[in-house]
Amino acid sequence: MTTRPPITLTLLAGLTLAGPATAADRDDELRLVVPPWPGVTVKSELLAQLIEPLGYTASKQQLSSTVGYNTLQTGDSDAFLAGWLPAQQESYDAAMQADAIVDLGNNVNGARMGFTVPSYVYEAGITSAEQLADPEVAERFGKTVYSIESGSTVTDMLNKAIEADTYSLGDWESMSSSTPGMLSEVEAAVDEDRWIVFYGWTPHWMVPEYDTRILDDPEGVYGPDNGRSDVKTIVAKSYAEANPNLIQLLDQFVLSADEQSDFIRDYSLEERELEAVAHDWLVSHPERVAEFLEGVETRDGGDALDAVKASL
Repeated sequence: MTTRPPITLTLLAGLTLAGPATAADRDDELRLVVPPWPGVTVKSELLAQLIEPLGYTASKQQLSSTVGYNTLQTGDSDAFLAGWLPAQQESYDAAMQADAIVDLGNNVNGARMGFTVPSYVYEAGITSAEQLADPEVAERFGKTVYSIESGSTVTDMLNKAIEADTYSLGDWESMSSSTPGMLSEVEAAVDEDRWIVFYGWTPHWMVPEYDTRILDDPEGVYGPDNGRSDVKTIVAKSYAEANPNLIQLLDQFVLSADEQSDFIRDYSLEERELEAVAHDWLVSHPERVAEFLEGVETRDGGDALDAVKASL
């Protein structure tokens, strides 16, 4: 169970039935912002399968994160399970300054990004990006760091580090391509037990598939605190005030990076059906389901856990 205190919110006063539908008028529906990312896609399906036996419905809006922050402010969306910070800091700050959203905290613990190597390289003693400055280590890596698309924020971070000669990377090459292209290089290196360093992150299926490790990054090339990130649950303030029961569930819906990496692998790499991936995860993790639902009721006041168990 999450150690964060439960969110206690007051229902909106003075709501009327006139005019556009408010969060209270449609308290049976949860409209989720779902960008086309495998992690949030599966998480949103997990949540949908949790709330439907409780008497609610979930609709999924295929929007970018930037548009999603706008629709949370206008009342056209209710919740977003992929508030990555600091990557989305500008959009997040604007919505917070407008007093339009509620931040329920992380729904993934352990999210991180940075210089990444296969486990056999890590176990050979390469645990920090500082070691890239060693000439022998640099030669083992071919003085190349593989990254994702040119122009992406993280590849720009890497290129700035090369320009600044951080970790003596001044004569290294940044080899950027699509994410699948980068990971095909990783796969080839792993098949040959060859040393490779690349931009990696967790949660992602690369973690279980290639047994990857993220190096310490004391200079903060990929952000402070060794590239650690927050992945927040963001809720429209009007919805949060009108729906305390589901807010309690959303507040307690917290996963580890390893858990999310596993179901991302099932959905994105193994290409299993979304509904089956979510259903099988819930069936296989009854103790986690119980934690998510502690203190939560069905829409008509019944036992939420019993209702979900019966649906599964």
